[in-house]
Amino acid sequence: MTTQPFIGLLIGACRRRIKQLVGMRARRFGLSSQQFWVVMSISEEPGVSLGDLARARRMDDPTASRIVGALLERRLVKPTLNPKDRRRLKLKLTPAGTALARKLSPIAREIRRAEVRGFTRAEESELRRLLLKVMNNMDALVAAQAQGR
Repeated sequence: MTTQPFIGLLIGACRRRIKQLVGMRARRFGLSSQQFWVVMSISEEPGVSLGDLARARRMDDPTASRIVGALLERRLVKPTLNPKDRRRLKLKLTPAGTALARKLSPIAREIRRAEVRGFTRAEESELRRLLLKVMNNMDALVAAQAQGR
């Protein structure tokens, strides 16, 4: 074929490769790739709320809740009360979760570096800007679809 691959196809292929690599690395710790990144997110931002975690990880609330629930069962994560809003829980790693995050951190660093290896800072910034633009375009299409357009 001589035509250029569609942007969505390339984005999907990149996502699958990253997920596959993370899954291979996370499996030896008994984690899914999503659990891996949630542990890393809570490690990097202790006290994050479930909603903020879901937004940062770009997942829906039920998915974030399911993943955190599995980590709670394994006693890797613990909820604590938010002193500013008692209805919102803050998520922190338990000592076991912190020990696990220390083991996962070099893997996360390696994967994040590999994603942009060979990029200049300007190219990395431009790629991030363009990917966000694609996401905003898809969000707008979903919103229009929901309104029946």
